[in-house]
Amino acid sequence: MIDTDLEPVTIKKPLKTYLTPDSTPRRSALTVAGYCLLALALLYTLYFAKSLLIPIVVALFFSLLLSPLVTLFKRFYIPRAVSAILLLTMIGGPVTILAIELAGPSQKWLSELPQLSAHLTEELDDISLAMSPEVASVKVKSLPPKEKSSGLFGFFSSDAEPEAAQEQVIQEPITPGKSALSARVMQGGIEIIVSLLGRAPVVIAQFITFIILVLFLLIFGPGLYNNYLLIFPSGADKRRSVDLVGKVQKELSRYIITISIINMGLGMVTAGVFWFMGVNDALLWGALVALLNFAPFVGPIIAIAILSLAGISQYGMELVALIPAGVFFGINLLEAQFITPAVLGRHMRVNPLILIIWLLIWGWLWGPMGVLLAVPLFVCIKLATGQLTKMAPWVALIETSD
Repeated sequence: MIDTDLEPVTIKKPLKTYLTPDSTPRRSALTVAGYCLLALALLYTLYFAKSLLIPIVVALFFSLLLSPLVTLFKRFYIPRAVSAILLLTMIGGPVTILAIELAGPSQKWLSELPQLSAHLTEELDDISLAMSPEVASVKVKSLPPKEKSSGLFGFFSSDAEPEAAQEQVIQEPITPGKSALSARVMQGGIEIIVSLLGRAPVVIAQFITFIILVLFLLIFGPGLYNNYLLIFPSGADKRRSVDLVGKVQKELSRYIITISIINMGLGMVTAGVFWFMGVNDALLWGALVALLNFAPFVGPIIAIAILSLAGISQYGMELVALIPAGVFFGINLLEAQFITPAVLGRHMRVNPLILIIWLLIWGWLWGPMGVLLAVPLFVCIKLATGQLTKMAPWVALIETSD
């Protein structure tokens, strides 16, 4: 007899059939939210710890650049401490001499910044006065004597101007905002000077920290790295770590040295042309454009603005005042379009849109120093991600220029 009262067999469904259809999207959304929170936390840390992180990052760059030379001296039985101090002295000596030479012109321009701001405001008031048909009052101003200038190529000379103070009658409309505008511009120039002087102790402390970190990284860094390779990675990971550090060190050193030579040449050519043109403080402007050129796109724009103000200060509100900025624009265009691409080649090619966004981010995080460090940081990240197979499409996207 066959028992027909058997209980029906229930077949259990796989676990995935009990999942809701939107469980995978929820998991993806949580992952994206986690990455966003991590990115915000990283930005928060970079912003509020910049006074600590800036000297550390700069010291790491310098140690990567100088470490091969210290290793080379070690082969000739020269201690690391001696070679590190010697290299820093060789680099810091010319920089110190240049800083001493530029201290006088820089201090002069800082002291003249409020007067320059007031002068520009008066010029703008004169322009608005010329455009305004209503004149309500007359003022008599005593103008101070102007310094004699050789002018541009000997032209536009101010020798014909009398040295004594002149009485000039200027008709001015009664505008309540005029005095407020002049006072605000003057206050802005003074605030810039006070801000620079207030940051001086922090800059000095960061500089001392940078020197100490570079010395310790050059002396004890290689030994610590070798011990790390012996203790932690093994097999393929160890070879990958050695190859990655070696390639980053080689390419970063090549980039920094090449860009430094190009920018020094740009500064020397600019200073020489300005000296031939008769522009005041030509050496200061050459050093300034060389330093600002480390920040692509942003640096030359700032240099053109500063040179325009310098031209206005020397030649007045005339068209000739824009010639120094125009000359630098031509020199920089030649360097950026022909010299730098020919020297660096395609290996350092970066999409301009990605680069300008990167510069803006680091400028917001770390200010002017962040703009100067943005490109070396980008080169390091690009070289590191280039060693990962999964990141190859992103590296190809970064290198696109069309």
